[in-house]
Amino acid sequence: MANLKLTLTEDEAEILVDALEADLEGYVEAAKEARGNNNREDVKTFTEAAERIQALLGRVQALLGD
Repeated sequence: MANLKLTLTEDEAEILVDALEADLEGYVEAAKEARGNNNREDVKTFTEAAERIQALLGRVQALLGD
């Protein structure tokens, strides 16, 4: 896995945070639906995606000092 370096303005980073929050919300809701439908494989997939997004979101927020 390659490491990337990005230079973002604070506004761009905040846009990224907003997008990640919306994406995270979508995956959390999808996991809930899958759980309600007893679709364990989708629950696992959506939960893993939500966890990865949450981790990235935390890293970006830390850079912003949120």
